[in-house]
Amino acid sequence: MKIAICPGSFDPVTLGHLDVIERAAELFDKVVVLVLNNSSKKSAFTVDERMELIKKCINNPKIVVDTYSGLLVDYAKQSGAAAIVKGLRAVSDFDYEFQQALINKSLYPEVETVFLTAKGENMFLSSSMVKEVCSLNGDISPFVPKEIVKDINLRCKGEK
Repeated sequence: MKIAICPGSFDPVTLGHLDVIERAAELFDKVVVLVLNNSSKKSAFTVDERMELIKKCINNPKIVVDTYSGLLVDYAKQSGAAAIVKGLRAVSDFDYEFQQALINKSLYPEVETVFLTAKGENMFLSSSMVKEVCSLNGDISPFVPKEIVKDINLRCKGEK
């Protein structure tokens, strides 16, 4: 069984994230959406809340949601993953992700990093952008799964 990991902070998950996750599920037997805590970012949602938001949007038995607080490659080893799947929006994403891929490969040579380019309509999407639009009372429905629009709006407006 070929297992892939789609890691990220997913704070919150966007349509761009889901696109990459679903496309990865077409390429691999199992996809683990691995919710990570990025200490350099201020999160709007806890790791557990982010996992629940993702689960609300996923309807594919090949996709599971998990979390891990150590090195990504250690999780890859433990789970038997063959690949780490990363979405790319722009050249700036590639620079950072390429460095990460080289580090991961040096720490765990058995894992490959697979880059999936964003669809044109998702090239500009980011969780930060969604939170900014929401905080200014903008309509986030074109950017996030319909299943979680209300959850995000409640959090951005401080009601949850």
